[in-house]
Amino acid sequence: MNILQVLPELNVGGVETGTLDLSRHLVRLNHKAVVVSSGGALVKDLEEAGAKHYQLPVHKKSLLTILKAVPLLVDIIKKEEIDIVHARSRVPAWIAYFACRKTRAIFITTCHGYYKQHPFSYVMGWGKKVIVLSNIIARHMIEDFAVPHERIRLIPRSVNQAKFKYSSPDKRRGKEFNVGIIGRITPIKGHLFFIKAMAKVARVVPYLKIWIVGDAPATRQAYKEQVNVLVRRLGLNHCTEFLGTQKNIPEILSHLDLLVLSTTTHEAFGRVIIEAQAAGVPVVATEVGGVVDIIENNKNGLLIPPADPDSMAEAAIRIFKDPQLASNLAQAALIKVKEKYNIELMVSKTIKVYEEAVSNFSLLIIKLSSLGDIILSTPAIREIRRKFPSYKITFLVGEEFKDTLLHCPYVDELLVADLKTRDRGLKGMLSIARILRKKNFDLVIDLQNNRLSHMLSFLSLSLKRYGYDNKKLGFLLNYRIKDEKIRIGPVEHQFKILKLLGVDLKDNRLELWPSRSDEDYIENLLNAQWLSDEQKIIGINISASKRWQTKCWPKEYIVRLCDELGLRNMRVVITGTEEDLPDAFMLVNSTRNTKIINACGKTTVNQLAALVKRCAVYISADSSPLHIAAAVGTPIIAFFGPTDPLRHMPPAKDYIIIRKELLCSPCYKTKCKHKRCMNAITAEEVLQAIEKLLK
Repeated sequence: MNILQVLPELNVGGVETGTLDLSRHLVRLNHKAVVVSSGGALVKDLEEAGAKHYQLPVHKKSLLTILKAVPLLVDIIKKEEIDIVHARSRVPAWIAYFACRKTRAIFITTCHGYYKQHPFSYVMGWGKKVIVLSNIIARHMIEDFAVPHERIRLIPRSVNQAKFKYSSPDKRRGKEFNVGIIGRITPIKGHLFFIKAMAKVARVVPYLKIWIVGDAPATRQAYKEQVNVLVRRLGLNHCTEFLGTQKNIPEILSHLDLLVLSTTTHEAFGRVIIEAQAAGVPVVATEVGGVVDIIENNKNGLLIPPADPDSMAEAAIRIFKDPQLASNLAQAALIKVKEKYNIELMVSKTIKVYEEAVSNFSLLIIKLSSLGDIILSTPAIREIRRKFPSYKITFLVGEEFKDTLLHCPYVDELLVADLKTRDRGLKGMLSIARILRKKNFDLVIDLQNNRLSHMLSFLSLSLKRYGYDNKKLGFLLNYRIKDEKIRIGPVEHQFKILKLLGVDLKDNRLELWPSRSDEDYIENLLNAQWLSDEQKIIGINISASKRWQTKCWPKEYIVRLCDELGLRNMRVVITGTEEDLPDAFMLVNSTRNTKIINACGKTTVNQLAALVKRCAVYISADSSPLHIAAAVGTPIIAFFGPTDPLRHMPPAKDYIIIRKELLCSPCYKTKCKHKRCMNAITAEEVLQAIEKLLK
């Protein structure tokens, strides 16, 4: 793999050291390691390890600088053929995020801090994988930045034990008692509390030496002066040394008897703790953030409340007075460092995340409605699964149609949109979009192809969005074809989009997946109707949707057909919705030669599929029950009036289309005074079609 890490600078620090350690091991394992930073003292070490460094101003919090850096990083990604861009700080992350969107490189982040809930920080949760250093940071990113837990990966910092020679506290103890604090001189590191604590320690420890390792950034020079003033005011200047930034931390630790971490806010991890423990230095640390992952109080270190000089002084004095305690803490700490924080473990876990990112992909299929169209999409879903066997496939569907795909073996996850209530309007659309963004889909296939679905595709922020280029915001898709109104079947129409993905139509079978309980329900429904074994069941869908009244076959024709079927010892089951119950009762009361089985409003989608499957022949106009019959393999008689069967007839094995060739048909009108196309279909010709299919 070709890995690019991007961070603000390569000077001494935990982030920088971790980047260098990982780069060294990537090179040893025959991966390409590239680092982008603003430069620093560790660049030479990096290049000596065999990694490549590019210097860019990725440390400046300037919008103009960030915008200028994006194309420069794009050029580097293309030149080095980078697979993964690993961002380790917020400014570099913004640059890397947009560069990845232009190059299709995979974007990964590591959260090295406990970020404030500021819009600038959200980019750290946008990685395909989000690496955190501790459990507290994991909870922070999940709860405060809405990062899905499945994208979080916990990889603590590590220590290169070859650099740190372990020495037991009882062997290093001399006349002087050396206490050190290592880190940037900033308010959050708690130097003022540390100095106050040391003033108390100095009253008990006669030969105390205080080492302050690290320097203040340019913006914190006033704070550094505060620390200096406090040292002088408390009379500690004779035993306190400001050592500034030190590159050789192992050498510093070899002279310390105690390391104090006095951070006042949540610490992401605390690398200096495990470095001290690797060297055999006991640690007193404030109980904040990721520190609690490392230190078990009184077992491998001492924990104290933050901003509490008294507790800090008491813990330090305890270490001074009890050498055996110091040795016990150091030995227990070394065991944990070797088990959990060794560099080989960190490298192997990080590479595993990289491998997971380049091999685990996810795609979203959007098909919100309607029932018939969702059933027509089942060949597409099947072929998408065949083309992408290792992808996680998610399907976004409308609330009222979710049962259709409840048992679909080709879909890993269903997302349900309630477009009538909860997710209605602009607010609802934005709510759905937020959920889609969290899923971080690698590609989106828009089979709905309307304004809402195109907007959701775009707002998902997926790099690849497929669909039709129509007049319904189709320009929001970056992989699209013209929606030419040609007379092809509905399944073939969907596969024109899928051809962009290299998915071919090999099998146009529709599918549904009713459960055993659905079949048992229908069995009980039919048994209650005194069906004899030799009686065949003819199913009739008595309506279309409320909008398409022009598709309905006259009810008096249905009565005539039912009577004729009764004379031939066939039972009729009528299907429809609860809204069709008045018509259903009229039909039941109007027939003379048969007892109609009324199933209107009594079945779910999957129960209806189980019922239609029991029918010898099923009769329906161009509506969703027609697609259900095709999906379960029941012979079909399909009525087409205002619509074109070439464009809407579902693929089926045994079927007869009845359609009258009129000058006005197909008209695609939902209302018509005359309804000649449907009125011209007689009960006699339908009866002949039934007999033909039964033969």
